[in-house]
Amino acid sequence: SADPNPQGKGIVEHACDDFFPEQSFQSRKQMFSPGSYGKTTEKLKIRAEQKIMFSLLFYPTLISEAAQEILHFGRFHLTLTEGGHVNFGVDQNTVRSENKVTVRRWYRIEASINKQGALRVSVNGIEHIQSPKETVQDVEAQIDLSENSIVIIAGQHVENTVKNCFNGKIEAPSVFVDGQCVASWDFAKNIQSMTVAGNGCADLELVNAPTRAVTGAAWDGSEMNWQHKPDHYAAISFHQDDIYDFGWETDFSFVIPDNMPSGIYVMRISCGDDYDAMPFFVCPQRDQPTAKLCVLVSTFTYVIYGNHARPDYEPSWLDRIAEWNAYPHNAAVFSSYGLSTYNNHVDGSGICHASHKRPLFNLRPGYITFGQATCSGLRHFQADSHLISWLHAKNIAYDIITDEELHNEGVDAIKRYDAVVTGSHPEYHTRETLDALTHYRDGGGALHYLGGNGFYWRIARHSEDPSLLEIRRAEDGLRAWASEPGEYYNGFDGAYGGLWRRNGRAPQKLVGVGFTAQGTFNGMPYQRVCYDPEFDWVFEGIDQDIIGDFGFSGNGAAGFELDRVDPKLGSGDQITILAQSFASDDHFILVPEEQLTHLTNLSGGPENEVMRADMVYFETPEGGRVFSVGSITFCGSLPWNNFDNTVSRLLLNVLSRSLGNLSL
Repeated sequence: SADPNPQGKGIVEHACDDFFPEQSFQSRKQMFSPGSYGKTTEKLKIRAEQKIMFSLLFYPTLISEAAQEILHFGRFHLTLTEGGHVNFGVDQNTVRSENKVTVRRWYRIEASINKQGALRVSVNGIEHIQSPKETVQDVEAQIDLSENSIVIIAGQHVENTVKNCFNGKIEAPSVFVDGQCVASWDFAKNIQSMTVAGNGCADLELVNAPTRAVTGAAWDGSEMNWQHKPDHYAAISFHQDDIYDFGWETDFSFVIPDNMPSGIYVMRISCGDDYDAMPFFVCPQRDQPTAKLCVLVSTFTYVIYGNHARPDYEPSWLDRIAEWNAYPHNAAVFSSYGLSTYNNHVDGSGICHASHKRPLFNLRPGYITFGQATCSGLRHFQADSHLISWLHAKNIAYDIITDEELHNEGVDAIKRYDAVVTGSHPEYHTRETLDALTHYRDGGGALHYLGGNGFYWRIARHSEDPSLLEIRRAEDGLRAWASEPGEYYNGFDGAYGGLWRRNGRAPQKLVGVGFTAQGTFNGMPYQRVCYDPEFDWVFEGIDQDIIGDFGFSGNGAAGFELDRVDPKLGSGDQITILAQSFASDDHFILVPEEQLTHLTNLSGGPENEVMRADMVYFETPEGGRVFSVGSITFCGSLPWNNFDNTVSRLLLNVLSRSLGNLSL
């Protein structure tokens, strides 16, 4: 269990000294550098007889209190000042643009130095919002018109690192020597890559995953898909707080032994009074399952939410953290570690990339998401541990498979299991993972969806580094930010981003139910509604119709995020609703994709009738079986009363259908 709540079992871990005995290693402090930029893979060597000129288009998104470097090439630099001007500098000599820039507008910068020592810079809006103006500064000293250095786009090279990163979009950076272009980079080409080919020069390597497939200076709204008019998407968006890979060097490593059971493990490290606890997931050897049951671990969702700095975080939460001896750190306090795709960059734009190659505070045992809740207040990894602890308490053998294996191996990763269960919130999926689950179900597998708001958003993995994930929050949906117009297509794979529902694959098509309502972190019980004798086996041993009026997540089995049946979205006509829970809290809202006007919604009925959790069961013509609970807080009720409760018994009954009688 990763739940620190002392009213339950608390954090429960079992020593694994047989696989990794306690050891000591030399510790050290390793640094990291936030901020995205482009850097040439080799030095650019130039020598001019008459003149050197730099040209580019840029679209600033933040005028900050610190200078931001637009381009840095040895002794030459273009800088956006805190006052909104552009400085062109050579050695200690600087000229400032007369025009100030405004955020979220395109400008062309041209900056030059000639052998007479005249520094020139012009910054002109391409939408003719300003009169063209050029500023000239004569330098008395002789200027050396040569350089041999790497080129940095959107950052400044300082003592073996890059700082003062730029916030905004840059397009078509070019270097001219005596009127001839000697180096340029076309950002419209090979958009799916983190390398930009150089024209007459070295390639540009993109660091910390700036965003591609964004609208450029030529974009006019005539095309929404960057693949059809790449010249309209010839820009790259940089941010000073982009962070992808900390790049820390390895201090120790651990080879998973062949006899190490599949499961969830934690590597604990400590130094003095400080500690960290890093989970890792051990799958069985390929094609060699060790149990009948597979637990699908939602690692894509964990990473997408990684380091979510919640807007409702309060320092008062520290009192509960101390009282429960919970995990002490929160991303809301350590934003420099990189925030989640539920947060915004410093310029207000949404964060659309995520990676696990950095410490993720909320992927730690004992991390509390809702510090003010009257329950444990857990989500994701910690909430899913309620299911894992229940399996251990009931002595049910299981293997784990993560989203990565499901994506890479497809249905082969799970086809040998009699049953597959999800955790509480399998929200983010690729086409490959949805295909795998569909093929498993339609191949006669038993799929158990034990959460809410699942199979909701479409994501993409980067082909050059699959640890990098992308989300475009297109059109609508319950979302933390909205993608910009023209930027709904993924940069990584070119697919249309946003909701799977908008891609023709609503969750109802896979598991019978889909996201319908969200509220505060409160739960309610289910009410049994099915009394057909054909389904009595689901309720065997349960002598009441109210199920789950308790729990460590929201104090009830049906809460926070609710899913319901919708035949129009693919629930099918063979589905049986076993139990329901209607949102009784005024804080619940219908999800935006269901709302039409202030009076109407897509269901055609009253909102209070569609804001509900449906617990369902159905079988496919091919012999597959699906059980879905329609609630994100369901698993939080499993450990209640030492695992002896109605929710626990119901799930035991359902799994027994596929795994044999588990109550013996």
